[in-house]
Amino acid sequence: MDADRAPLRVPILGLSALELRERIASGALRAVDLAHACLEQIGAMESEIQAWAWLDSDFVLEQARALDRYRSTGRPLGPLHGLPVGIKDIINTRRIPTENGTPLDAGRVPVVDAFVVERLRAAGAIIMGKTVTTELAFLHPSRTRNPRAPRHTPGGSSSGSAAAVAASMVPLAIGTQTGGSVIRPAAYCGIVGYKPTFGAIPRTGILTQAPSLDTVGVFARSVEDAAMLAEVLFGHSPADPASQPAPPPRLLKTAASAPPVRPMFAFVRPPGWDDADEQTMLAMRELTEYLGEYCFEAPLPRLFAEAPTIRERINSAEMAKNYAHYERRGRDQLSDTILAAMDAGKAISAPGYIAALDWPEVLNAGLDEIFRRCDAILTPATPTPAPAGIKSTGSSIFNGLWTLCGTPAVTLPLLENENGLPIGVQLVGRRGEDARLLRTARWLAAEVLEDRG
Repeated sequence: MDADRAPLRVPILGLSALELRERIASGALRAVDLAHACLEQIGAMESEIQAWAWLDSDFVLEQARALDRYRSTGRPLGPLHGLPVGIKDIINTRRIPTENGTPLDAGRVPVVDAFVVERLRAAGAIIMGKTVTTELAFLHPSRTRNPRAPRHTPGGSSSGSAAAVAASMVPLAIGTQTGGSVIRPAAYCGIVGYKPTFGAIPRTGILTQAPSLDTVGVFARSVEDAAMLAEVLFGHSPADPASQPAPPPRLLKTAASAPPVRPMFAFVRPPGWDDADEQTMLAMRELTEYLGEYCFEAPLPRLFAEAPTIRERINSAEMAKNYAHYERRGRDQLSDTILAAMDAGKAISAPGYIAALDWPEVLNAGLDEIFRRCDAILTPATPTPAPAGIKSTGSSIFNGLWTLCGTPAVTLPLLENENGLPIGVQLVGRRGEDARLLRTARWLAAEVLEDRG
């Protein structure tokens, strides 16, 4: 037996991140044993799933051994001590390649960690490696496959992060969302994805696509696990104007607590509702009927129908600016997908772009009327389960509105279609009320799973 290895009494990859943390803290599990288990899972599945852009087993085990030595000193442990975390390959990692999903950045090795990576290291997490992203975190598909259905897309752009968690390669991972790049792949892969309020997690050291929209999010297999990871990442960075000084959040404690009263939900048909397939509509109808008097339908004002166009206008205009240096360096090495979006962005007038930036406040005023009557908005995460084929990352039409508005959103793997493909249930909260949203999401997940079991 490997000198690092100890016999395990439980199948640890089936445990939640919270359970793993408690076992490591108590001494019932060593960080190096968890690291070995994750590496073995990657070894068994990576050739099919292809979730990793960079992975070094020796580097992983070196971190795990150091964390075990630290624990033996009796000093206080960080909130993520010993937990492996996958990091999307647009997030800078010191002395580790960060290639942004493009050959134009091949061999790029940052000298400074991103804000979120600094937080992970300080919390005692194991930097497991870099997960595959689509090209420059946009729509051109990556090589990653969906662990739930390898012939179906895993979504994007955080495809590797979602797939790595869904395949039990790591208990936790980080991604980003500019349209639907956290919620959509989480829904397709059948896991929990959480996109916090805009600006809650600083983006310092992360590829900038559209700074009015870019948001850091997390992947996990439970709401509590997502809350635990996100809580470590919340904070303020002077280098990110979207982040604001604020008291430390209590996401995990709140998420794990019982709501003071049974939550109320507002069912919303988002822009693009007609794109939803029959089974998704039926599944959502059954869920709203299950919730009964604690769920009401809330029609969105007519103005919301323009939100997808407004979000795309902002995204394209800002991407044309921020990715111009890639085009100068090698337009021929960029996909037609990204070039078309950049060309569209160049054609947007300054008044049109500036006017679009006013929309989030207008839309949130309309949402406030709904939030006065509910704890969370209830809506599908995607119009359909993961589409067959890998030539597309699927539709983000049900996510873009909430990214534009900057509201927190979480998807729960509560439903399936007749073929067993996950149908994500998306909950949306008021801006800044992330803890309340996570508490409501945990309650709903527990309620549905308990009723099933």
